[in-house]
Amino acid sequence: MSGATETSMATPIRPFTVPVVPDTDIEDLRGRITATRWPDAELVGDFSQGVQESVMQELTRYWASDYDMRRYEKRLSVLPNFMTEIDGLDIHFIHVRSPHENALPVIITHGWPGSVIELLNIIDPLTNPTAHGASAADAFDVVIPSIPGYGFSGKPRDLGWGPDHVARAWDVLMKRLGYTRYVAQGGDWGAVITDLMGAQAPPGLAGIHSNMAGVVPPDVFAALARNVFGAGGPRPSGLSDEENSTYDQLNTFFLQGVGYGVQMGTRPQTMYGLADSPVSLSAWMINHDADSYQDIAHAFAGHPVGDLTRDQVLDDVSFYWFTNTGVSSGRFYWENKVGFFDVKNVSVPAAVSTFAHEIYKVPRSWAEQAYPNLIYFNKLDKGNHFAAWQEPELFAAELRAGFKSLR
Repeated sequence: MSGATETSMATPIRPFTVPVVPDTDIEDLRGRITATRWPDAELVGDFSQGVQESVMQELTRYWASDYDMRRYEKRLSVLPNFMTEIDGLDIHFIHVRSPHENALPVIITHGWPGSVIELLNIIDPLTNPTAHGASAADAFDVVIPSIPGYGFSGKPRDLGWGPDHVARAWDVLMKRLGYTRYVAQGGDWGAVITDLMGAQAPPGLAGIHSNMAGVVPPDVFAALARNVFGAGGPRPSGLSDEENSTYDQLNTFFLQGVGYGVQMGTRPQTMYGLADSPVSLSAWMINHDADSYQDIAHAFAGHPVGDLTRDQVLDDVSFYWFTNTGVSSGRFYWENKVGFFDVKNVSVPAAVSTFAHEIYKVPRSWAEQAYPNLIYFNKLDKGNHFAAWQEPELFAAELRAGFKSLR
């Protein structure tokens, strides 16, 4: 149902105007980039020591000289933005209603180092499907909130704003918008939040979709944890070839690629450089999984993969810089109390899409164990961890297919 209007609820939902970045802040950013004190270059020819100097030199050159510093501001300003208070904290969200009747309401949650920016290109394919080769029956009303500490949402001043709290808040938001029946979707942190919504199973949540499904069985996670802490030991017995391949992917990521998460999960406040240095912030943000980093590196070399262009990347980085959310977003890791890829005991209908270059490919066998009411499962031949950002049309098609049986 389309439900009540935003202004009719007991707790007000206020229209939100995207702030205009002062010219002085833009000049300050350019000056900081230009004044960067650079370290020595890496000693290897790959990503094994971290973000490469050549990538950062081109990123900062383009950012300071060619990039439109008001691009993200312009993109957000043409959308209906709102603010509402939940549990004492301001929550920013984008809310776009479909022109088609009986559109299915969906709340879509971003991750880190993403933001609402990474989801902008899926809005029109979802709300206006007839313009993208689909039918009016596939339409969604789209709600995209900013996680607390990210973007324009409030920065928590009290402890306890972890993924479980956000999951409960999102149900409050959807009910406040008048939606008595809706679905939820997420990737990265959004996947964790969405899984927890599926475990909480509030009345009205008809189902969920994840593009980073939490399916790792307890014995597999225990073996991976032993490896991380140096204890070693055999992998779990009885794994299929597909499951063994996924185990190897996860083992590589935990041993070589998750350092950013460990830092933010243990000492996020230490990262003062994210607030002071745009080069530090941008390097930290693109230091993600190896496949996503390579696609970002290709973008700054002039060869973008899909829609993940250098402008798209810098929209997100600039959004973090001008909202000063490098550290506040990192605290979300510190607040987290659940395993990123673990089974969350989801009870509602669940759909899973696993993109080709995700951190790990989800075996269907694990998905069926993790989601007892699995209504859709698909493996894609392209797309990375930031699937909505890189392949928006394909991503939208997956949501249409995943939720089709729930309409």
